[in-house]
Amino acid sequence: MEFLTTHGAALFFYLFAVLALVSAVMVVSLRNPMYAAFSLLVTFLSMAALFVLRHAEFLAVVQVFVYGGGIMVLFLFVIMLVNLHRLREITKFVDHAPMAVMLALLLVALIGYVFLSVAFGPALVSPAEFVSVEGEVVGNSQAIAWQLYREFLLPFEIASVFLLVAMIGAVVLGRET
Repeated sequence: MEFLTTHGAALFFYLFAVLALVSAVMVVSLRNPMYAAFSLLVTFLSMAALFVLRHAEFLAVVQVFVYGGGIMVLFLFVIMLVNLHRLREITKFVDHAPMAVMLALLLVALIGYVFLSVAFGPALVSPAEFVSVEGEVVGNSQAIAWQLYREFLLPFEIASVFLLVAMIGAVVLGRET
C-alpha cells in the first residue's frame, strides 16, 4: 500500500501522458475522420487527467467542458456534414513529404534550442499564493474565483458582454436564413 501512495501519482502521470501521446499520434495518422475525432477526445480527457494530477481542477473541468464537450461536438457535426465518399478521391500530398519532414526537424531543433537556452528556476509566484485567499488556504477553484471576481471583475464583465452580443448576433443571423 505504501508503494501505491508514494508512486501512485507518478504512475498515473506516466499512464495518462503515454495515453495522450498515443492518442494524439492516432489523431493525425488514422484515415477515418470519426476515429480520429474520438482519438482527439481521448487526448482531451487525458490532458484533463494530467491537470487533475497537478492540482489544477479548474483547468481540468474547463478542458472537459470546452474541448471535450463543445469542440468535439463541433468536429463531429463537421465530419457528419462533409461528404466522406468524395474525400477518398482527393490525392494525398505525398510530394510535399520531404518539405514537411524538413520543417518538422527545424521545429524540433528550434524547440530544443529554446528549451536548452532558457534558465528554469523557481517560479516568480509561489504555488501557495494560488491556493490562499486572504491568508486562508482554500482550493484551487476558490482561489481562481476570488482573483477573477475581485481583482479582474471589469475585464470579466466586458468579456461576458462581448459573448452575449456574439450569441445574440448568431441567433439573429441564424433566424434570417
